[in-house]
Amino acid sequence: MRIGINASFVRKPNTGIGQVTINFLKELAKQKTDHDFILYLEEDLPKNFDLPDNFRKRFFLPAYRRDDLIRKIWWEKYLLPKKIRDDDCDIFISLYQSATIVDEPAWHIMIVHDIIPKLFPEYLNNLRKKIYWQLTEDAIKNADKIVAVSKRTEKDLIQHLGLDGERITISYNDVDEIYKREISPEKEQEVLQKYKLKPGYIYNGGGLEVRKNTEGLIRAYKFLLEKNKNECFVHELPKLAISGKLLPQLAPLATDVEKLVKELNLTQHVLLLDFVPQEDLPALYKNAVVFIYPSFYEGFGLPVLEAMNVGTPAITSKVSSLPEVGGDGVLYCDPDDIKDMAMVMKNVLLNKDLRKTLAHRGKERAKNFNWDKFVKKILNLIQNETTA
Repeated sequence: MRIGINASFVRKPNTGIGQVTINFLKELAKQKTDHDFILYLEEDLPKNFDLPDNFRKRFFLPAYRRDDLIRKIWWEKYLLPKKIRDDDCDIFISLYQSATIVDEPAWHIMIVHDIIPKLFPEYLNNLRKKIYWQLTEDAIKNADKIVAVSKRTEKDLIQHLGLDGERITISYNDVDEIYKREISPEKEQEVLQKYKLKPGYIYNGGGLEVRKNTEGLIRAYKFLLEKNKNECFVHELPKLAISGKLLPQLAPLATDVEKLVKELNLTQHVLLLDFVPQEDLPALYKNAVVFIYPSFYEGFGLPVLEAMNVGTPAITSKVSSLPEVGGDGVLYCDPDDIKDMAMVMKNVLLNKDLRKTLAHRGKERAKNFNWDKFVKKILNLIQNETTA
């Protein structure tokens, strides 16, 4: 079979979909198959990305080169389907929800990570975004097979897009291999010095979008700080370290953490780290006393699984897909209840045995997720289609 793959997100390795794309391709390259694969790209792969002989690359761009939604629509909706036809692909795999509709007889598998714009209309705050999402929604409905990365996403597809559950398969992705490696003491020290941190902070990362609930966390931390002044349950409350870059183009979808921290008089207690590259994240997780991710909604929840792999005790929301990821390896809080969030943090901070238990359970739970399972699930779909 000749199989085409939309691998355009390899150019954005610091995004969740970028991580899925890169690790999917790495694992796929290890599999022994008789298929021929064509990777469709907007930029070439990194130089150290070795591919077997049965992989070919096609990288191309429209005449309009600015990296925005106009280019995205042009590339996914018009240029890519033509390339698929020209290359006579039997099967096409979209590694994320996109605007691509594949012409018959090619069979289209689309991985859907979430349908956030459908659930949170505030993300569609201009005409271009509305057009792109409508094209994407049409393409999701048109795909022959959907791979949802969680049961939550599967339910959303059925409930909000009216998809037949028979067309949907669930396959959990994994994290980048960097979170599974041992971290050298030298690397830990380098990262701590870089961000002016001392071990034992409370860590939050994964983005500053409003739905990630960073504001709720900061307010819960403020509540805990005031409570500690009155009750002195710890000598000094650990500082809260938050990573993530406030991008102007995301306004008003992102929380202005700098403004909020100043308003709450927390500048001495909350450390804003700005953007943190992936190579620094494992050490950042490892040196935290606890990682907290009180998101209102996730299609999967990569940051929680990253923390679990590193062995950092984690707290997350008891909503959307997050319990699917965390299982019994994390503690849960109500993202709408600041006091509940604060009390769960307090319990972890005061209980060393609990932290050890969470670190162990998290690592064990993380073993349920791996790229080999993820890739083989998709190869099995292809096998079933070709033998049907």
